[in-house]
Amino acid sequence: MAFFIEAMIEGGVKSGLSKENASELAIQTLLGTTRLLETGMPPEKLREMVTSPGGTTAAGLKVFEEKGLKDIVLSATGAAAKRAEELGRKE
Repeated sequence: MAFFIEAMIEGGVKSGLSKENASELAIQTLLGTTRLLETGMPPEKLREMVTSPGGTTAAGLKVFEEKGLKDIVLSATGAAAKRAEELGRKE
């Protein structure tokens, strides 16, 4: 997650925000999302709730889909799980 937040901050800075403002926005976004998920709200419901047609979230999600972010995350979690299994066998 830290890597993703780093990218969000970098994107904010490239869009004209100060590093301080970009950091604050990224952190608050993560905290707000976490708080809502902790209530038991399913991630799909939260995504639908915060995605206005034609809005900023929709624009970002479109790029995620076009670039294959879901497949990247699935590959990364698979690689991490495989490595955890390998490390577990070494003990």
